[in-house]
Amino acid sequence: MNPFFLKIKNHKEQNLPFVLYSKPNTFDLTGILQKNNSLHTVSDYSEKGFVFASFDEKQLILIPENESEIITSEKEPTSFEPIEIDDLSFDPEAKFQYEYLVAQGIQAIKNEEFKKVVLSRSEEVLLAEFDFIETFQHLVQLYPATFCYCFFHPKVGFWMGATPEKLLKANGNVFETMALAGTQKDNARTEIIWQQKEKDEQQFVTDFIVKRLREFAASVVVSEPYSLKAGSIWHIKTDISGVLKENSTLEEVIDTLHPTPAVCGLPKKKAKAFIIENENYNRTFYSGFLGELNSSFAGNNNSSDLFVNLRSMQIQENNAILYMGCGITKESIPEKEWEESVNKSMTMKRVLRKEKRG
Repeated sequence: MNPFFLKIKNHKEQNLPFVLYSKPNTFDLTGILQKNNSLHTVSDYSEKGFVFASFDEKQLILIPENESEIITSEKEPTSFEPIEIDDLSFDPEAKFQYEYLVAQGIQAIKNEEFKKVVLSRSEEVLLAEFDFIETFQHLVQLYPATFCYCFFHPKVGFWMGATPEKLLKANGNVFETMALAGTQKDNARTEIIWQQKEKDEQQFVTDFIVKRLREFAASVVVSEPYSLKAGSIWHIKTDISGVLKENSTLEEVIDTLHPTPAVCGLPKKKAKAFIIENENYNRTFYSGFLGELNSSFAGNNNSSDLFVNLRSMQIQENNAILYMGCGITKESIPEKEWEESVNKSMTMKRVLRKEKRG
């Protein structure tokens, strides 16, 4: 094991907080190792460090820059064959419950309670010989175009993920974000064809983000939608950038964007209330956000680079709890949404060694 990973492994064995991550399409790895086990939080987004925020923003955990050692390394190629998974083996009860939840969401849309809602589920996988360093290296190798991370705090938990969605990049008053929606499995076709349902969903997300940002931005630039591959899944992506007004704050922009329609729905408050009432489990940090906050170690002083916590899992002893969500509109079909959630679960399953049962 190289000295970079060995240091992180030793840090974890001391039960001390840390985050290990790799940004999309880069060759760099960063580790932020907190020197004590204190629990720090974000109060007004003026803090410096790494933020790990829950979906409901009730938990805004901070690994502070001034109490941490920051180490860096370059990615090294690893020999890894992704696990081929039989995605037809599933729990029939889980399928029934998720399809019932989706049907409830579709009915609420038809009743004009909201236009879109993102409904999620969790799935438990029994692990064999789990090695977080090895698993992280596999994530980085399989999903180089995503934000790959491993986050640990003894008072919060142990999370890993590979997310394709940026929440916000801000350097001074210049910002970048994205609208991401629509999902289809890669089947090696030369041309990706999107149905009207996915196009509408993407437009919902784009319109919402642009409308909200214009309250705080002096200018906003929006790209044409295009297809983006994240692992074995394709999405529709629109790039959004601009310049903030002089009196706009980072806190205002984050509160405006999060939770995005890609993880919550439209209108946001009504969709969020439906999620909390009907999903029947607590998302905690799934579909929250994470990343560098006002960091000076990112190459630019006071640069923030935040991502939505999608394609993620929570590690609890010998179990991995996987989280998957799908955007529901009035054209959604419950069985198709179940299949989409199964496809999304493969992102994490492909890097895990599962315990053989029976």
